Amino acid sequence: QVQLVESGGRLVQAGGSLRLSCAASGGIFSNYAMGWFRQGPGKEHEYVASINWSGENTFYTDSVKGRFTISRDNAKNTVYLQMNSLTPEDTAVYYCATAPSPSVMLLPSEYDYWGQGTQVTVSS
Repeated sequence: QVQLVESGGRLVQAGGSLRLSCAASGGIFSNYAMGWFRQGPGKEHEYVASINWSGENTFYTDSVKGRFTISRDNAKNTVYLQMNSLTPEDTAVYYCATAPSPSVMLLPSEYDYWGQGTQVTVSS
């Protein structure tokens, strides 16, 4: 049973930066693609970014391209989301998830284990 624990979310001013972490346990972390999703107030669940097993391939939704960077450290069983130039529209609960595939996955349905989420609030 894979367990995922996100951390790093907090209140930050617009234009600021945050780094989210997601620590995994209970599985062979380096075998799986990882993803970040978010759900803002009154919004649907939204794909943010994903990374393949080695970290060589990444993919981002258009709204975060150039501002967010996903990375992973397989030795630490951890995936990160560096978020820069934050705007109030980035306010959401951020979730990490793992997919039963080494390749980048884009759809929530392709992910099988999810963390509990970490709240990011960006003030204007």
